Amino acid sequence: MILSALLVATTLLDFDDAADLALWRPVDDVVMGGVSRSSFEQAAAGIARFGGNVSLENFGGFASVRTPPRDWGTAGAQAFLLRVRGDGKTYKFTVRTSDGLDGIQYQSRFTTTAGEWTDVGLPVREFVATFRGRKVPFAASLDPAKARALGFMISDKQAGPFELLVDRIAIER
Repeated sequence: MILSALLVATTLLDFDDAADLALWRPVDDVVMGGVSRSSFEQAAAGIARFGGNVSLENFGGFASVRTPPRDWGTAGAQAFLLRVRGDGKTYKFTVRTSDGLDGIQYQSRFTTTAGEWTDVGLPVREFVATFRGRKVPFAASLDPAKARALGFMISDKQAGPFELLVDRIAIER
């Protein structure tokens, strides 16, 4: 997606600081009996790696990572901007607006091209409210000012190894 040149980009995370990596924690399908595994670690200077293996065993099928809740300064954001290099699989960028471990999560899908760096623009208005993988039809739209936790997820029966490299996460106002 191409956004107006009048909008201003603000970097939230660029993974140049080890503290940016230390924030992220896996939340995989093991929470419901599955056996998928993921991690979020440094791949190279300034590059994070979300990788692991998705298994459909024991009714599983997702792997995810997310930050703990905090104020991200995202008020007025029109889009989340990602610079990523993937493996050809489809991922979701997630935003939570509450501090709880469970609850509504807003998601936006993006597909990667294997081995190529891509700039992805995810308009705030296109995020979908979900709860435990199901759409929440009457939930409010994502209010970027309320963003508390950010994350990445792979699901949708994409079994097998996966790797998503992340150079930066930004917003566009």
